[in-house]
Amino acid sequence: MTAATCSKVSLSESVLFVAFELGQEQWKLAMTSGFGVAPVVKTVRRGDWDAVDRALTAARQRLGLSSTVPVVSCYEAGRDGFWIHRALAARGIRNRVVDSASIEVNRRARRAKTDRLDALKLVAMLVRVVWGDRTVWREVRVPSVADEAARHVSRERQTLVQDRTRLVNQVRSYLTTWGAALPQARPEGWWTTVTDWQGQPLPAAVQARLARAHQRLVCLAAQLTALETAQREALAATAAEQPAARLLRLKGVAAISVSVLLEEGLAWRDFQNRRQLGGLLGFAPTPYASGTLQRDQGISRAGNTRMQSVMVQLAWSWVRWQPSSALTQWFQRRFGDSARARKVGIIALARKLLIALWRWAMQGTEPAGAIVAAA
Repeated sequence: MTAATCSKVSLSESVLFVAFELGQEQWKLAMTSGFGVAPVVKTVRRGDWDAVDRALTAARQRLGLSSTVPVVSCYEAGRDGFWIHRALAARGIRNRVVDSASIEVNRRARRAKTDRLDALKLVAMLVRVVWGDRTVWREVRVPSVADEAARHVSRERQTLVQDRTRLVNQVRSYLTTWGAALPQARPEGWWTTVTDWQGQPLPAAVQARLARAHQRLVCLAAQLTALETAQREALAATAAEQPAARLLRLKGVAAISVSVLLEEGLAWRDFQNRRQLGGLLGFAPTPYASGTLQRDQGISRAGNTRMQSVMVQLAWSWVRWQPSSALTQWFQRRFGDSARARKVGIIALARKLLIALWRWAMQGTEPAGAIVAAA
């Protein structure tokens, strides 16, 4: 089930437009009834829905609207997540969650910025969007409660992997200051066998610090193992025609990568075409053309970073384990001449591969020439 933020309003009906500027302690509400109407601004405590209801009632009276007029609201996606969207929907308010990076900004070198000004600008843009201007901003697709909760598994695993890498690098730096190297095999008590630059055992304080770091690494390894086991068991229990089961039948596609793709929205975002999917991934070229000046600015960094990292890994895995597929053959023909070209071309392959995986997972269209295990 996909919850969307889009709402349609007839041009002939009266509407109360509300923009929420969210703060840690207070919310600014800017409210208007349309173009040319001076907005009403109210301040309420964070999460005080009774105060929000009173502000909406007062705004209706001041703007000359009936008590039954529909309310359309918006706020910028951020640290508060989607619980505010769900609370507004429960009150019958048609809400939109806005991608902050897509909002128009004044390009002057110095401009005033306050919560009040931001709320006023946001409500003016909301009126434009509702009346049909699609170029104002980009909206965030809101996941269901179950889909949002499921994302914590792969994101926690990513955090644990980053913590493990940071700890290993710290241990390596501790040893480097004493002229020692980090051994490949690190059984319990390995720090007692390491010697410094002159062949002497490390000082007791250094060994104690290494022992504590080792215990943290053991704890991280146990948590990673538990998460990965849970992910594999959950995917193994899915039905044969579910997106997860289909993806796992492809040679070179592993359970951890499938979990990340699905939890980041390959299925629940309900893409309508490949362009929408490509917009989530990013990896698009960014040309610059003005007058006679034309320059390629390289690959855009915009997009879902978690999906980008896993798709680059999957692209290399695809080249290795799916040599007869059409995508691999295209990659080898176009980028197989040099190592540098392959590093650039793998990004293009990752984008094409994601579209192929989406079509296979959601529509049952097999990637051309791919090795697919029987169901």
